[in-house]
Amino acid sequence: MADAQSLNAAETVARVRGYLQGLQSRITGALEAVEGEGGARFLADAWSKPHGEPLQGDGITKIMEGGRVFERAGCGFSHVRGPQLPPSATQHRPELAGAPFEAMGVSLVFHPRNPYVPTVHMNVRMIAVGHPGQAPTCWFGGGMDLTPYYGFEEDAVHFHRTCRDALNAFGEDKYPRFKQWCDEYFFLKHRNEQRGVGGVFYDDFSELGFEQSLAMTQSVGDAFLGAYLPIVEKRQNTPFGERERNFQLYRRGRYVEFNLVWDRGTHFGLQSGGRTESILLSMPPLVAWSYQRSDAADSAEAELLQRFLVRRDWLASAAAAAC
Repeated sequence: MADAQSLNAAETVARVRGYLQGLQSRITGALEAVEGEGGARFLADAWSKPHGEPLQGDGITKIMEGGRVFERAGCGFSHVRGPQLPPSATQHRPELAGAPFEAMGVSLVFHPRNPYVPTVHMNVRMIAVGHPGQAPTCWFGGGMDLTPYYGFEEDAVHFHRTCRDALNAFGEDKYPRFKQWCDEYFFLKHRNEQRGVGGVFYDDFSELGFEQSLAMTQSVGDAFLGAYLPIVEKRQNTPFGERERNFQLYRRGRYVEFNLVWDRGTHFGLQSGGRTESILLSMPPLVAWSYQRSDAADSAEAELLQRFLVRRDWLASAAAAAC
C-alpha cells in the first residue's frame, strides 16, 4: 500500500531521522542538567503505530513533570506515514489533497515553574507528499517562539537575536519574513492578542532546494538551547508569590486556547489519526481562567499586555536604546 512505503530515499530518511533524534536527546539532556542533581528526569515513552492504524510509524515522546525548574516539559520525536494528507496541511496546496504523506519532526513545549521564566515552543519538521506515480513534493517547517508571563526587554531581544543569527546564512530576508510570519501565526484572533513575544515561524518551505532548506531547518533546531537556556538561568531563582503564580496560571489559559483552537500542528495530528497523548504534550499541568480579569494599569501584569504582547521589532528597539 502507498501509505506503508517511504516517500523519501532510504538514505534521506536515515539522515533526517538521525538528526531529529539527536536533537531531541541534546535538548532533553540539557534540561536535565538545568534540573540538576536530584531534579526531575525525562520519561522516554517509545511508541509505534502498525498496519491497520490511520497512521503508521513510530516515535519517542519524552516528558518531564514535577521538576524543580520545569513543572512540565514535553519533547517529542515522530516519524509517521499516512494514506491521505489532512485538510490542515492542504489549505495552501489543494493539488495535494488526498495524497499519501510522510512526516518527521521534533516538537517541544516547556512550562517552567517560576512565573518569571517564560514558556517556550519549538518545532522542526519535514513533510513529503506524493500521489502514486508522481515524484513526492517535500517541504520543511519550524521555528520557535517565547511566551513570557512577566516581560523583560533583554530576554525578548536575546531570543530574537539568536533566531536572526540562526537564519542569516540563508538570506538576510529570512529573519524578517519568518518573524512577521510568527507574529501573524501565534495570534489569538478571538482575543485579539499575541500569544507571546514571538520568534520565527515558517511552513511549506522548499525555496532553497532540499539540501539548503534542510540545513536552514537544522540551524533553527541547533539554535534553540542558546536562545532559551540563558533566559532560564537568569530568571529561575527570581522570588515570586501567590499573585505571580495566579497570573501565570491565568495566562497559561491563553496558551491552551491557542493550541486547541488555532494551532495547525495540533489539528494536523488529530485529523491524521496521530497519537493523542503525544499531540497534547504541549498542555500545561495546571491552568486557570478568570471571567473578564482586569489588572491595575500600572501593574507588571498590565505591562505584559501593553508592552510585550504586541507586534514589535525587538532588535530595532534594542539598537535604538543602545544609541
